[in-house]
Amino acid sequence: MISAELVEGLRAAVVGNVLLPGSDTYESARTIWNALIDKHPAVIVQCANTQDVVAAVNFARDNGLVLSVRSGGHNIAGTALCDDGVVVDLSQMKAVSVNPSAKTAQVQAGATLHDFDAAAQEHGLATPLGINSTTGVAGLTLGGGFGWLSRKHGMTIDNLAGVEVVTANGDVLNASENEHPSLFWALRGGSGNFGIVTRFDFRLHSFGPNALSGLIVYPFSDAKSVFQKWRDYVASAPNELTVWSVSRLAPPLPFLPDSVHGTPILALAFLYSGDDEVKGLELIEPLRHFGSPLGEAFGVQPYVAWQQAFDPLLTPGSRNYWKSHNFTTLADGLFDEVIKAINVLPDDQCEIFFGGIGGATALPSPTSTAYSHRDTMYAMNVHGRWEDKGADEKCITWARNFHKASAPFASGGVYVNFLTADESDRVAAAYGVNYERLSRVKQEYDPKNLFRSNQNILPAEA
Repeated sequence: MISAELVEGLRAAVVGNVLLPGSDTYESARTIWNALIDKHPAVIVQCANTQDVVAAVNFARDNGLVLSVRSGGHNIAGTALCDDGVVVDLSQMKAVSVNPSAKTAQVQAGATLHDFDAAAQEHGLATPLGINSTTGVAGLTLGGGFGWLSRKHGMTIDNLAGVEVVTANGDVLNASENEHPSLFWALRGGSGNFGIVTRFDFRLHSFGPNALSGLIVYPFSDAKSVFQKWRDYVASAPNELTVWSVSRLAPPLPFLPDSVHGTPILALAFLYSGDDEVKGLELIEPLRHFGSPLGEAFGVQPYVAWQQAFDPLLTPGSRNYWKSHNFTTLADGLFDEVIKAINVLPDDQCEIFFGGIGGATALPSPTSTAYSHRDTMYAMNVHGRWEDKGADEKCITWARNFHKASAPFASGGVYVNFLTADESDRVAAAYGVNYERLSRVKQEYDPKNLFRSNQNILPAEA
């Protein structure tokens, strides 16, 4: 129980809103993307500025309360919320300021990919982000971050120049290669373990506003052959071409015949980030001949539109459970396991995707940032997704079974942003060779582990 006096003191200290159970907007404020998460915080502080974040951190620490941090609220594990503690809600802090001449952007921690992309694309600029426009920039970045531009320009963190961060003792620090460099190193892949980042400073690249991108859809009966040809083709493709695969039941896409809707498919999704459209079309052409496509839709379209293309399949409010592996290569035996899993899908929203990265993401050394998995060429997401609570067991079991079956072909690493709440045994695998160094940085900046609503790194002395 938190006394009314303490709550009033908190309200007096912040510009934003302080929400308690029973208040008008409390229920909506505790609702996040994954409906499988149902937590009831004691207090939600909707911060308006950095000093509000400081006040919320001090309040939680001084009163011995659990603290969690919400930006986009998109994390699969539901770490944005906590039971009976304080949620530091950054979702109102969404400003994006772009300096087109310097090709830089300052992004507040509540901004989504949509907010960032829209502001940067006004100037024909972009940086590597994810693939769903409602994702929060903060959580994506702190875990490493990758998307359609990563093969050409690296991970999201490889384009991060600095941050403003609130530490466990309430200090506001600027961290970069030159200021608090160990903290800056840890924040680039160490998730939310070291403080609350309130502002990200990004380097941008000339790109857009249009991009050659689209989908080619194959019948799943051709899956193994298409998988093999895709794997072999992208192994030698230039970094300007990114191709991902998605295996699932066909949604009602307008370019597919009605008879295909609801049947198993293998879709190749791609983006060309080069300047020469003719060359891009030449690179895409082989993808159209890996079999007999059921349909295709590609061309030059606004980059911001492509960044929203998968939003209808990832809307908030569904129940989601993921499992993930990293891969350095894709073996034929893995494809056999994918085919088995897709043939026993527990729900028509479930899918398996392989995000093709590599390229520029593999250039830095594993210890250059906290994100260590520089040998990852593909990040796999086993995406269990459904609506009915009664389907929880069968959908979660399906995801776990395929995860186990695909493990012999994986590298042993995993992308931290894809870990679910029940995978604390994989935290060391997520941080890889950098875990011990991360633990020492944790001891320096958060020795009492205030920031533990995450894929947690224990302070060294603990």
